[in-house]
Amino acid sequence: MGGTGRWQVAPDAGRPDGRTCAHLDLLDDESTDRAPASAACAGCLPRGLPQVRLRQCVTCGYVGCCDSSVGRHSYAHHRESGHPVAVSLAPDEDWAWCFHDEVFLVRGTGARRPAGRGTDGRPSWE
Repeated sequence: MGGTGRWQVAPDAGRPDGRTCAHLDLLDDESTDRAPASAACAGCLPRGLPQVRLRQCVTCGYVGCCDSSVGRHSYAHHRESGHPVAVSLAPDEDWAWCFHDEVFLVRGTGARRPAGRGTDGRPSWE
């Protein structure tokens, strides 16, 4: 999932500038470059549900599916646990989402956030 680099809040043209994240200290190479304990959504797998874009909680390592998936288990894990940040496990993505501060987190300078919002206005990549 990427390499070294300092994490920061990504610019978001749809929101005011100057947004911050109080949880950046949770993101480091050890927490974001480790291999997940499971390559499957912990909520979808036992139910046989289709999984879309997996996310990993940086606090405890829970792996859940994104908001585009039927189960929305990554968000459900945040809601139940209070753990604020999840990183994308998709091989073509290198970003994190802070559920609490509702900001995209990227490595280094000049990085851009992925595009896309769901029908409810929430980012479709959560």
